[in-house]
Amino acid sequence: MDTQTGISSASAEAALSSEQLQEVAAAAETYGQQALEAARQLLCIDGAIDPQLAHKHQRALHGLAWIATTVAAITSAMNWAHRLAQANSLSHINQLVLRVGVGEYLEQLSGGILMGAHEIFRPHELALEPAAQALRSNDAVARLLCKGNTPESRAALMAAVIAGEEVSEDLPDSDLNMVREQFRRFAVERVEPHAQRWHLADELIPDEIVEAMAELGVFGVCIGAEYGGLGMGKLAMCVVTEELSRAWIAAGSLGTRSEIAGELIALAGTPEQKARWLPQIASGAVLPTAVFTEPDTGSDLGSLRTRAVRALDGSWRLEGNKTWITHASRSDLMTVLARSDVDTKGYAGLSMFLAAKPRGTPQDPFPAQGMSGGEIPVLGYRGMKEYEIAFNDFAVSEDGLLGGVQGQGFKQLMQTFEGARVQTAARAVGVAWKAYQLGLRYARDRRQFGAAILTFPRVADKLATMLAETVLARELTYFAAGEKDKGLRCDVEAGMAKLLAARVAWCNADASLQIHGGNGYALEFEISRVLCDARILNIFEGAAEIQAQVIGRGCLAR
Repeated sequence: MDTQTGISSASAEAALSSEQLQEVAAAAETYGQQALEAARQLLCIDGAIDPQLAHKHQRALHGLAWIATTVAAITSAMNWAHRLAQANSLSHINQLVLRVGVGEYLEQLSGGILMGAHEIFRPHELALEPAAQALRSNDAVARLLCKGNTPESRAALMAAVIAGEEVSEDLPDSDLNMVREQFRRFAVERVEPHAQRWHLADELIPDEIVEAMAELGVFGVCIGAEYGGLGMGKLAMCVVTEELSRAWIAAGSLGTRSEIAGELIALAGTPEQKARWLPQIASGAVLPTAVFTEPDTGSDLGSLRTRAVRALDGSWRLEGNKTWITHASRSDLMTVLARSDVDTKGYAGLSMFLAAKPRGTPQDPFPAQGMSGGEIPVLGYRGMKEYEIAFNDFAVSEDGLLGGVQGQGFKQLMQTFEGARVQTAARAVGVAWKAYQLGLRYARDRRQFGAAILTFPRVADKLATMLAETVLARELTYFAAGEKDKGLRCDVEAGMAKLLAARVAWCNADASLQIHGGNGYALEFEISRVLCDARILNIFEGAAEIQAQVIGRGCLAR
């Protein structure tokens, strides 16, 4: 086949009717339901998940999570397409993104889903071969499998990109589109030109950038207007985070600790705690840090050992060690999870504390009595730095117990996991965009054998897949944020968004570095930073395996 003829043919066949979109989504959802029923047969007794079976068949449980996530990504993409079609905005390039992305995910559903570098979950592992065949035999699905993620479709997509067509990123809310424009301009002008230098110097994001972000309202996006915040919700938070993370993940992550602390206080704080802390967090006058993780505990928060002991004067005293504390030195307020009841094991003995501290300096990171620690050198994600902290009779004021009640710390923290994971997904989407953009720019500029390497099919294939998967991850993230904004429980949806977006960010960064070749391995090229930054996304805010566990159990419990 002539290459140009193939591209033209793929372009002409790009259009999918609303009925076909709905049929594909329905077929994928049916397959997801069949996977759920198969998992119930394997993992449940009398309708409830059995812990021993879940442990024995953990791979099947996690495979269910990946199937559910892939189905949700397809459905979110189809909803995006339907919304664009209603607004007469389902353009040529949007259609091609849909064909490549959804076509690929249908192939993964019916053939094998990448759970990790060496872990592909295949239908037979849940006895889903007949269901997979039925999915492939559906007329609308078969059409996408045949003409979706093909070399011709990928070539047509990149031809559209080269021609200057742009994938739609408008949201139905015009205010959110203005927010995107504002933060993209700020990120491009104030952060992007300096990010690589700051990364290589292993410096904190400069104070003037933090102050400028505070003026833009970054730290109060989700804090109510009555406390000086923007009160805009999780979808707005996603837009802000995505745009800042395109420039540098550290900029997109600065608001995470404010998001966690703000939500903790807004949901569980006393009126006095809200009045004291929320306005200062929203304005950026107070920078919080989350102090939860301990050595050797990781995600097993029920095993935390740091103690909070009540003193005779009514204050609390912290004793213990914490690790992987982001932005700890420059922060003013710690949200600390500690064991206030040493006789009660597990989660029930944990309480959350609001512990004020002085800001540190590079020479003296923790100038507070009863508190010491040092920096943990890391590969990437450098702009806020990571620390380990030791508490030795560190004083927390009497009113520092969140909500004024003991034993609620884990429950209070759980209420913030949804927002934190949605925001992490948005960070991953921003990193994925950056990796794609760097790869595209390099492929346009780099010439080999007399031509730009963008003309080489394997290079163009990588970029087309990167673009399509980033859009699918974005739409799933927006869906999870929208569910949260409706006041609905979305622990499963938030986990799905983070699980997929983190995978896409890493795959994009890896593929983009491959496009750069040897230059990508050089520290002077930005993609070397993006690769290091992308790797952490599959680990923090709950590693991929933890996300899969949460999603799988959540699906079975519904």
